[in-house]
Amino acid sequence: MNGQVTRNIALLRYERGAALVVALVFLLVLTVLGVTSMRSTTLQERMAGNLQDNNLAFQAAEAALREAEEFLTAAALPAFSGTDGLLQAQGDGGRVDFWNTYAWESNSRQAAAIGGVAQRPRFVIEELPPLPLQGGSVSFGPLPEVGFYRVTARAVGGTEDAVVILQTTYRR
Repeated sequence: MNGQVTRNIALLRYERGAALVVALVFLLVLTVLGVTSMRSTTLQERMAGNLQDNNLAFQAAEAALREAEEFLTAAALPAFSGTDGLLQAQGDGGRVDFWNTYAWESNSRQAAAIGGVAQRPRFVIEELPPLPLQGGSVSFGPLPEVGFYRVTARAVGGTEDAVVILQTTYRR
């Protein structure tokens, strides 16, 4: 029996904390995995938020386009004199000061129904040069010219960083 105790004591002398080292390495690996997964989750949340912000801006720009197109269905249009978002074709819609100078704020119910946008959507309607239609008839003569209008809408989402600009051409 004494020999058994002596052998157990001899075995204990050779153990020098290997379990502690293995446990610390294991905890380090778990910590690295936890931090990596949290970074990935945070990045995915930010991407989802940005996508929602962009979608909100897109919906607001669509509403402004529809309002402008509805305006163009009126029986008579006012003069395109550079006020109230009604312009002659200029082609400088990319400038930021262009939107502050010429654009017309959307007042439609659709745009108002889209909540959470940082600014109300804006739009401009540019009158393009008229084009004659091809064809005609002997009785009535040539067909009248057709008016074309370029409608450009700009909207922001929940933050000023999400900007969407949509454009359509309307024939009247």
